[in-house]
Formats: sequence, C-alpha cells, structure tokens
Amino acid sequence: MSAVYFTRHGRIAELCLDNPAKMNALTVEMLGQLAAHLEVIDRDTGIAAVMLTATGERAFCTGADINGWGDLTPAEFARHWVRDGHRIFDRLARLGKPTIAVLNGHAFGGGLELAAACDLRVMAVSASLALPEAGVGIVPGWSGTQRLLRLLPEPMVKEMALFGNRIKADRALACGFVAAVSDDPRALAIALLDRAVTLSPRAVEISKSMIHAAQGEDRAAMVEALGSAAIAASADRDEGVASFREKRKPDFSGT
Repeated sequence: MSAVYFTRHGRIAELCLDNPAKMNALTVEMLGQLAAHLEVIDRDTGIAAVMLTATGERAFCTGADINGWGDLTPAEFARHWVRDGHRIFDRLARLGKPTIAVLNGHAFGGGLELAAACDLRVMAVSASLALPEAGVGIVPGWSGTQRLLRLLPEPMVKEMALFGNRIKADRALACGFVAAVSDDPRALAIALLDRAVTLSPRAVEISKSMIHAAQGEDRAAMVEALGSAAIAASADRDEGVASFREKRKPDFSGT
C-alpha cells in the first residue's frame, strides 16, 4: 500500500514516499497524507528543518500514478488533480523551514516538480531527471513549466518536456539545480540539515520569505506576511488590541 511516512529525528522532520512497487509514484492517498503532514510540520515549532526522502534506490518518484488520473474527466483532471497537486506542492515550497529533497533515484514528472518545491536538492550519482508527460499525452501540471523554469535553464526544461531527454546528475549539478551529487545523498542531506537547525528559526523563516518574494514565489502574500510580522511587534498594535477590548479610543504612539 502506498503511503507518505512522517518521522522525527530531533528537530528534523523526515517525509518518506513509500510506493516502491510503482517507483514511488504519487497516488491520491499519498497527496492527502503529504498535505496533512505539512500542516503538522508548519505549526510545530519544535521542527526546524525538513528532509524529503523515498524508499528504494531506483527512484525518488516517477511522477503521478496514472491510475490516479487516467479515468478522470477533463473537468475533474483540471479542477481537482492538477489544482490539488499545485496546492500541496505550493504548501511545501512556502513552508517556513528549510527543506531538502534527497534524490536517491530518478525524479520524473511530478517527482521532479515535487523536488523543485524544496529549497535544496541532493542527488545520487546514478539518478536522473525527466519530464516524460508528453509520452502519455499530457503536459507537466504541477509547476514543471513554471517553478522549474526559475531553477533550470529554459533549454534544459525544453529538452526534457519537448524532446523526452533525461538529465543526468552531473548536468543537474553543473547548472545548480542540485546542491551536491553523492553516493550517499541522505547522509549528505542530514549533515546539511544538522547545520541548519543550529541557526535562528525566525531569521531562517524570514530570509526564506524574502528570497521567495524576490523570485516571485507568492510575492503578494510574502510582502503582506512580512509587513504583518513587523506591525505585530509594534506598540501601536498592542494599543489597538487593548483599546478595542476596553471599548475606548486608541492612543497610538507610533512605536
């Protein structure tokens, strides 16, 4: 049975894709579990970083299980399958904690899009990247033509999506899509996250928001969140709340 498992290693959360019979292809159930785990992680202040892994050695994730969408009507496919995937992947991308995808094996289609939603990626020497959707008559639907283009050169995305080519680990490293290539990417990810959890969680969260805003990742929400965080620390905010509760006119100090 397919699943996404959630375990904790101190202040590091690990989300593990477990559908080895289908090379960790994503099912409806797995997407739902991923969404639920991200909700918990986002609100747990004891978790400072996240590692996304997968079982087996051959594949990180080969995309979406065709049995999950093959029989959907066009309206269901667009309104639910594609939009639900986007919503969940966006939640991962906007998580206020550093995230690393451990590409222990091939990352194709939705698996590549899922990895792209993380802050960093580390990759096994034998792994490769691909966007094979055109081979089954569809197009990338979970940000493969959008977010991925902010992380990979346009010709490389076209090479995968239009020509069906795979990108090997050395090329992914050379263009900066992965932080490192290793025989043991999981151990490397843990070493990186062990360093991340020693940093100020609040500073990391705000830095991530600022970087994403500069890159256009949900810019409007990021700007308003940062502004709201600044005003929440002001004396005027405290006075506004107090005056409302005491049913009196506020006396703002401007601090």
